[in-house]
Amino acid sequence: MLAGTAISPVASLLADPVRVAILLALSDGREVAAGELARVAGVTAANASAHLAKLRVAGIVGLRRQGRNHLYRLARPQLVQAMEALAALAPESAPRTHRQARIGRAVRAGRTCYDHLAGRLGVGLARAFLDRGAVRLADGQFEVTPAGECLLGELGVDLAAARAQRRAFAPACFDWSERAPHIAGALGAALLTRLFDWGWIERTPASRAVQVTLAGRRGLYRTLGIAG
Repeated sequence: MLAGTAISPVASLLADPVRVAILLALSDGREVAAGELARVAGVTAANASAHLAKLRVAGIVGLRRQGRNHLYRLARPQLVQAMEALAALAPESAPRTHRQARIGRAVRAGRTCYDHLAGRLGVGLARAFLDRGAVRLADGQFEVTPAGECLLGELGVDLAAARAQRRAFAPACFDWSERAPHIAGALGAALLTRLFDWGWIERTPASRAVQVTLAGRRGLYRTLGIAG
């Protein structure tokens, strides 16, 4: 299957730390301005523009112009899972600044993996569903049980709408920082949306990290026994 697949061009794009920083900044699915991407990557605007041009040619990022602003988004969400998989293989590296250390801790605690929840929070959510018999794990997929349908209904998750999407329903996505699976796919996206809608989690500025709110700590403990 891999014999006719051109892996090396994509791999070469991920070999540059600036491009990796840019892609990580886009990995939560939002549009980000070119200037912000340059700041996150720690390079000049011209340097960031050159890297973004390469990513655009490869079809990895998309561009939308809004007046004088150039807004970029990730065009291939599958790349986030690829980077997560590579992170699981990569050796640990010490942060160079206090800011990097702080962001690193926040990302490990909870983060978006494109459109679903990852990190300790994402894995904790999956484990809570497993412990309550709401889902079972089989062949790399999470399957919702009858008890899970009731629980997810209480959480306001529209299972019928999630199953109707033209994508995998609930694949198990291996979490690089926790070395355990979290819930991805349509179900993972629906769960993330509900957590944001209820105000149980909120985004951390200039990072894909998320943090549990006071309301979230109460709600997660009450419904799933998760201590935030």
